[in-house]
Amino acid sequence: MKITTEVIKSLRDKTGVSIMQCKKALEESSGDLAQAEVILKKRSSAAAQKKADRDLGAGFIGTYIHEGVIGAMVLLSSETDFVAKNPDFAALARELAMQVAATNPKYATVESIAPEAKQAAIAVFEKEVEGKPENMKEKILEGKLASYFKDQVLLEQSFIKDESKTIQDLLNEAVQKFGERVEITSFARLSTR
Repeated sequence: MKITTEVIKSLRDKTGVSIMQCKKALEESSGDLAQAEVILKKRSSAAAQKKADRDLGAGFIGTYIHEGVIGAMVLLSSETDFVAKNPDFAALARELAMQVAATNPKYATVESIAPEAKQAAIAVFEKEVEGKPENMKEKILEGKLASYFKDQVLLEQSFIKDESKTIQDLLNEAVQKFGERVEITSFARLSTR
């Protein structure tokens, strides 16, 4: 398939990744848009891992208030002011604040889940796996825990505007797009209800 500027533009509009990255992914996938998206997603995860050790020195606070009854703030951090002042970065911070307002996550990452909360969930789910084959108990328990905490962990949640992406996917795409480490440093949600 011939790779035209329209196809490259279409992929760029879908992913937000640079034109050159889109072109390379399309060339690698012989012009197949679906495969190119997978390639870009894979590369965004790799790019995020490479930049994970860099220091965060700037950021933007995204806010969202829903009808005056629910409000959320997200501190989206980056390495430089150059990225933090980018309008697309600010828009991402606002989208993340909207996510927090809509879903009310308790934890940012799986690692930040309180040990007491994990133990309480394990106690409940261990009763449910009684009678299952011994070699399957641990896998079943892990699956139940992951499912239970999925909606409570912000980075594990499906993005409310595109269920095919998680919040972690959005951050990985942002790392690839902006070329530096991007992370949710903190978030808060208030509600009158």
